[in-house]
Amino acid sequence: MIDRQQTQENQVKSIRILYMEDEVGLARLFQRRMEQAGFLVDIACDGQEGLTVYDPGIHDVIVVDYKMPYYNGLEVLGMLTKRGPLPPAIMLTGSGDEQTAVMAMKLGAGDYIVKDMRRGYLKLLPVVIDQVINRQRLAREKQRAEEALQQHALELQARNEELNAFAHTVAHDLQNPLSLIIGYADSLDEGYDLMTREEVELCTGSILEASRKMNNIIEELLLLAGVRQQEVEPEPIFNMSVLVAESRERLTTLIKEYRAEIIVPDDWPVALGYGPWIEEVWTNYISNAIKYGGHPPRVEIGATTQENGQVHFWVQDNGPGLTAEEQARLFTPFTRLDQVRAKGHGLGLSIVRRIVEKLGGQVGIESEHVPGRGCIFSFTLPAA
Repeated sequence: MIDRQQTQENQVKSIRILYMEDEVGLARLFQRRMEQAGFLVDIACDGQEGLTVYDPGIHDVIVVDYKMPYYNGLEVLGMLTKRGPLPPAIMLTGSGDEQTAVMAMKLGAGDYIVKDMRRGYLKLLPVVIDQVINRQRLAREKQRAEEALQQHALELQARNEELNAFAHTVAHDLQNPLSLIIGYADSLDEGYDLMTREEVELCTGSILEASRKMNNIIEELLLLAGVRQQEVEPEPIFNMSVLVAESRERLTTLIKEYRAEIIVPDDWPVALGYGPWIEEVWTNYISNAIKYGGHPPRVEIGATTQENGQVHFWVQDNGPGLTAEEQARLFTPFTRLDQVRAKGHGLGLSIVRRIVEKLGGQVGIESEHVPGRGCIFSFTLPAA
């Protein structure tokens, strides 16, 4: 109980009031009464001095008399509101002028008190000050709650839009190979006895290739789900060369098919990350550089440590490059690569972005849209 009382006393003592009053005797009396109640009080003898003395960084409450030299209370409130949000403010009037009170409220005052001849208003002021402070606190909490609710609604809307795009992309990506499988399977079912060995091999080979594409898409879906749900602790990656080598191993068939040349550095800076995810990033970047590079593709990989404490990794191809509009579309959620090029499916770069951002980095692309200069796809990770 004692600790709670001390805490409440400390909270009251932390409140600093700026009192604007041209009657010096009343101002000093107010100051003594309020300091006895545990408040801190600064006095300004007129509106002009009040405007000069007021500091939003230290004054928690403003109490302003209506009738003062230079500027009256309403004029003071009007000028202060132009500077920024007011703290809780109380207007003192010499009479029950409702019009003055209404105008004060419109200017941001939290309440008003009539100065009675017996000075009973001085006893009311601590209570009124507590009330206006609590009202402002509640108003701020309400505003924060509304902003949080609005932000949550926007996030839900964005998530729903993303899920719609995701469903469309996946359906499209799976439909193409599935249609091939059904078509070739129907051909085998209906005309197997009349087919030559070469025709049968063509059908079965096409079915296998389409099945592998579907399997790759499903694996990427599982990876995406894992990235969304799994929490990992980034750790120093000392074996970046091994991760790149494993990515190249996974792309052996593609490298041979396109006769791609891949250039890698001898040394790598150490960054913080998660190995299995970073391997997926390299696999996506390198495969895209091969598919959309020159003829034959020349892919150069590198890394540099930046002054901002990030390691910048990059993959450069020798293709025709991308326009600014195409670049802007690449990393948006579930944008299909074949909206920019004639091949590819749309999960890869979306997964890359999710991985890198979840590990505390950023993705990027540079391209001049000049044949032969290609694109530089990059990502950053915190340096170890």
